[in-house]
Amino acid sequence: SLFTAETQRRAQERHARRAAEAGLNAALVFDAWDRTAKVSYDVAMLEELRTLRFVERHQHVLILGPVVVGKTMLTHALGHLAIARDFSVHCEPAAKMLQRLRASRMDGTHAIELRRLCTVDLLLLDHLALQTMTNEEAADLFDIVSGRHQTASMVVSSNRDPSEWLALLPEPIQAQALVDRFANNAYDLVIEGESYRVRQKPR
Repeated sequence: SLFTAETQRRAQERHARRAAEAGLNAALVFDAWDRTAKVSYDVAMLEELRTLRFVERHQHVLILGPVVVGKTMLTHALGHLAIARDFSVHCEPAAKMLQRLRASRMDGTHAIELRRLCTVDLLLLDHLALQTMTNEEAADLFDIVSGRHQTASMVVSSNRDPSEWLALLPEPIQAQALVDRFANNAYDLVIEGESYRVRQKPR
């Protein structure tokens, strides 16, 4: 009916608006996941994650694997599911978030930005731990992980296991505390296989 069509249109527009505000890529949804890709992962675990029970329980997800195997796709796709369930969501590359927090120290908005990152229902950080962090960056990440511990959920994608994060953080005790709080409350979804870019290469 016209009423049903109009209701669906408004719902789609609302989802698109909220997803854009959250920083989600509109194209990275589960319907677009290439099931013929030569990658392997725990299918049952992914189905469990799609229920979003981990968000309700304030647990985390680590999506781990080499470059371009679909980590970003799954991160954003989980974000879209959370938007559809009316959770508040923020998605951002980890390096960009840390850079933005560094700039916020200069204009006096650091506390506000940090509070927002600590209180959103689901925080999605893509490409965490690509390089060594400064003292300020490590402190900000520690504050976020600590502030969300057992109160809100995170999905983090990385090509490094949390044990490897320790070497990238300058303060060993702080680094150990950060890794313990995140890793011991997180599902580990490991993706292995060939790069998507190999499949996209012109022939």
